[in-house]
Amino acid sequence: MIKKEDNKQIEELGISKDEIKKQLDSFKNGFPYMKLVRPATTGDGITVLDVSRQKKYENLYRDNKNKYTLVKFVPASGAASRMFKDLFAFLNNFDLEKDEIDPFIAKHKLSSVKEFFDGIENFAFYEELMTIIRGVGINFSVMKEKKKYMTILEYLLTHKGLNYGMKPKGLLAFHYYFNRYRTAVSEHLVEGARYANTGKKVNVHFTISKEHRYWFEELVESKLPKYQRDFNVVYNVTYSYQSHSTDTIAVDPSNEPLRDGHGKLIFRPGGHGALIENLNNLEEDIIFIKNVDNVVPDHFKENTIRYKRIIAGLMINLKQVINKYNTRLVTGDYHKNTLEAIESFCNKKLNIILHDDYYKKDVEGKVKYIQRVLNRPIRVCGMVKNEGEPGGGPFWVEDEKGKVNLQIVEGSQIDSKDAKQAKIIKKSTHFNPVDIVCTFKDWSGESLDLNKFIDEKTGFISEKSKDGVELKALERPGLWNGAMSDWITVFVEVPAITFNPVKTINDLLRPEHQALVRMNEG
Repeated sequence: MIKKEDNKQIEELGISKDEIKKQLDSFKNGFPYMKLVRPATTGDGITVLDVSRQKKYENLYRDNKNKYTLVKFVPASGAASRMFKDLFAFLNNFDLEKDEIDPFIAKHKLSSVKEFFDGIENFAFYEELMTIIRGVGINFSVMKEKKKYMTILEYLLTHKGLNYGMKPKGLLAFHYYFNRYRTAVSEHLVEGARYANTGKKVNVHFTISKEHRYWFEELVESKLPKYQRDFNVVYNVTYSYQSHSTDTIAVDPSNEPLRDGHGKLIFRPGGHGALIENLNNLEEDIIFIKNVDNVVPDHFKENTIRYKRIIAGLMINLKQVINKYNTRLVTGDYHKNTLEAIESFCNKKLNIILHDDYYKKDVEGKVKYIQRVLNRPIRVCGMVKNEGEPGGGPFWVEDEKGKVNLQIVEGSQIDSKDAKQAKIIKKSTHFNPVDIVCTFKDWSGESLDLNKFIDEKTGFISEKSKDGVELKALERPGLWNGAMSDWITVFVEVPAITFNPVKTINDLLRPEHQALVRMNEG
């Protein structure tokens, strides 16, 4: 129950009473599952560009990008602690006096710990870690193996050394370059200079946690002079935080609001879908969206850079046509053939299935309908063939009104117990790597309000715990699924090499994250 004395706390967060009521109703009623019609596949929702069209769109982007303002948008507030889950389990539970390494690892199913130590010299942070350990007078040569394990983990994960267990993922050393390394944030700065530059200007926007801002600014400011010289660009790096107004109330298992030891309501961040507000505040014409951990060393970058230009060129092409049609509809410069051309364009290029009601309307009704259809944010999303990597997938989905459209759907949104839905999932051929180029300017150049295109029914409820207390948390519609539900959506197949996420620390041992040659410059 919400009490009168809670109102001040709610108001300070910038949340309305109606919003709190809606959230509590969602806990009680739950969220409906998505109704999958079929997976989006090659030729049926996913476009595969041949070599000539790849070249066409890449050239279109190169020739036109300086006419637009660009920004690279990187969600980077995620903590790295989840990357080290198994290492923390070992550090916190291994008893130096009683336990032996191999039996302990086998008993607790921590084979990843052995993999980590077998490959430790191949991590980009290895030299820095060893320098710190030697600097405090620790002599590895006289240590037993299990003591080495514990010492390395203490100096890697805690404040004794690199403190990686507390840092955001974007600030960890990802890739080794001779006698130096780059963090994930540094790799995004380099990428930005390669494909997201307007003339010499490069805009990069990171969404971060407020408490990490000093670390981000310290790193970025130390790198910019070199990168600006190397790439002959000028960076404009900006930051934003997830707004507290997007936080969601926590409840106990019986759906009653949960309170802390001081009687205050407990609120939690609303998931990455809350970042739609951060995106909404950007003013640039074209936005590149990519997760902070999906980066590669320079010798693997060319495919990533090329396909970013290709899908950006495709988006520019689509936007030019949409603007042309919108202008003609607004000014009245159209006739029957114009409407037929727009209908064909919607169907063949935008994968928009016009509802049966459209064809029953008179000309004026059709024009209003099409204007609504075309005057929406646009996203072109790279899709990768499914090779067992995690990620949501592209599907044709039917809404409650019977409309069928393309959506990115997460596993939590699907009723996998439904035999028909499970069958559709098994036929899925691609997944979402979060490789998006988008624009939300209308035909006149004004920014659209992204809050108007969210499907609020696509949130989900997760079970968490805080200080040993079980709770239920509400996640807002995901940034690239429910929060972009009503966007014009085009899926394009991109190569698997463009998707190289780092979900666990051992992912950095994959060949795609390793240096060509590991040696000191001499």
